[in-house]
Amino acid sequence: MVETEPTAAAILAELRAMGSEAGRAGMARFGINAERALGVSMTAMRPLERRLRRNHGLAADLWATGVHEARILAALIDDPMAVTPAQMDAWVVAFDSWDLCDQACMKVFARTPHVAEKVRQWADDDREFVRRAAFALIAGYAVAAKKAPDHEFLAFLPLIERHATDGRNFVKKAVNWALRQIGKRSMSLHGPALSLAERLAASPDRTARWIGKDAVRELTDLKQIERIARRAASGRQAGGSHSNS
Repeated sequence: MVETEPTAAAILAELRAMGSEAGRAGMARFGINAERALGVSMTAMRPLERRLRRNHGLAADLWATGVHEARILAALIDDPMAVTPAQMDAWVVAFDSWDLCDQACMKVFARTPHVAEKVRQWADDDREFVRRAAFALIAGYAVAAKKAPDHEFLAFLPLIERHATDGRNFVKKAVNWALRQIGKRSMSLHGPALSLAERLAASPDRTARWIGKDAVRELTDLKQIERIARRAASGRQAGGSHSNS
């Protein structure tokens, strides 16, 4: 029996069957824009993600439906190597909720070759979710790009400092997130990130102070520092065993 290719219409029907008004209400309580949502949890979507992943065409069709969960699923299953800068720009201007922004940035955009270009472009955009996307992309890239050199992340620190006074809730939280993720990536990045956090914590600007103090709290936590050191040691051991093989 030949297995038929999944269609956006069929997947949307599955999502509708999983949705509920209670789910929509729960999303709204977490600050998610539920206007075009069905009320499907991320947990409920995981089996669909596993079944459909790396399907660029289907991701485009799901995105085109405009349904919140269909767009989340599109971000979960898209193929990063097939994503173009034009697609990223088209998606980012449609972000209308923090969860959609973050899932797209973490799950697909952070795995494309276009990260640095889009971070700089979007950070200078005044629209709230476009600017949030710049910093969510930095945070996602810090986790996803295991082999990226540290200097790529050092180049993001001036952007973080420049936009640390943006008091909009969804922006300031993403700026803070980006700073913390850079600082937790490696011991060589920890120092510069912590220095910036301390500088922001002493700022006369209220938003910058909040970002800085929160980042200082996490980056000076002994358990966090131990984790970073262990990860660095593990990386050195792996590199050494590889070079000797």
